[in-house]
Amino acid sequence: MVKVGIISFAHMHAYSYASCLLSMQEVEIAGIYDRNEERGREAARQYSTSYFHDLDAFLQQSFEAVIICSENAFHKEYVIQAAKAGKHILCEKPLSTNAADAKEMIQQCEEHNVLLQTAFPVRFSHSIHMLKRQIDQGELGDILAIRAVNRGQNPGGWFIEEELSGGGAVLDHTVHMVDIMRWYLNKEIKEVSALVGYQYFSDEKMDDAGLLMIEFENGVIASLDTSWSRFSGYPSWGDAAIEVIGTKKSVKASAFGSSIQVFKELNGKTLQYEYTGNNIDSALVQDFIKSIAEKKSEPSITGYDGLKAMEAALAAYQSGKTLKPVSLSQSN
Repeated sequence: MVKVGIISFAHMHAYSYASCLLSMQEVEIAGIYDRNEERGREAARQYSTSYFHDLDAFLQQSFEAVIICSENAFHKEYVIQAAKAGKHILCEKPLSTNAADAKEMIQQCEEHNVLLQTAFPVRFSHSIHMLKRQIDQGELGDILAIRAVNRGQNPGGWFIEEELSGGGAVLDHTVHMVDIMRWYLNKEIKEVSALVGYQYFSDEKMDDAGLLMIEFENGVIASLDTSWSRFSGYPSWGDAAIEVIGTKKSVKASAFGSSIQVFKELNGKTLQYEYTGNNIDSALVQDFIKSIAEKKSEPSITGYDGLKAMEAALAAYQSGKTLKPVSLSQSN
């Protein structure tokens, strides 16, 4: 039996991850901590577990791991305290709001010999994974360029409070697809150029659109369209798609592309996309639990992966301000 605690239900993914844990055999939700007592108690009731208002008391409980789904600004505090308590950690993305904090989080987890996995569920999409296999087997030839998009709805709430989120759409959505690019190429980013847009799609004073041009150390050029551009009546939350262009062929993959179109009147919408692909959140959580059960030395998606994806987003903000390319070595 693997026992897992959950720190905070501030992020909507916490509800999905909790449901995934409940569906797994030999896994138990050992308790919930949330500084928002009302939210925490309601989540504990919903998932039939105990609520803790005191973090120290929560971390003293006998369980192996925690899933952290707090506001981004609290990731560092929770990761370091969980590491000191000897808990393995799955942390929601972005790993932190600045590179120095992310590096300290990684260091503390290494010193306390606990796993730190970044929550990048897009890696577990069947179509995204199939394209990775084609690249590794040489079916695309030499990779020349990449085009990617990640366009969703504005989540509102703390996501549009910079002191809690650390950034808007560029931070929120860049990290997913940059992680896929690094995973596909097994190369690091050399330089980022970006345009960052504010109040394109809402009146909130946060960035809600960005266009990134990325150069990798092997010369591959990538573009990324990232935004909170989807309106509430759109038939799906958003998209996360990528096209890899090689010397032999080009292949497109979409994390949410497996769907059927349904036309009916529901909540003011006449068209809905019924997703038919695999549950990527469930696959992420299962992978994390497997790493713990098999006592792996590191998870499949590391804290370092979270750091490098976050660095690209932070470089995009810097480039957007200066209107100049930013070297990743200069963006820390």
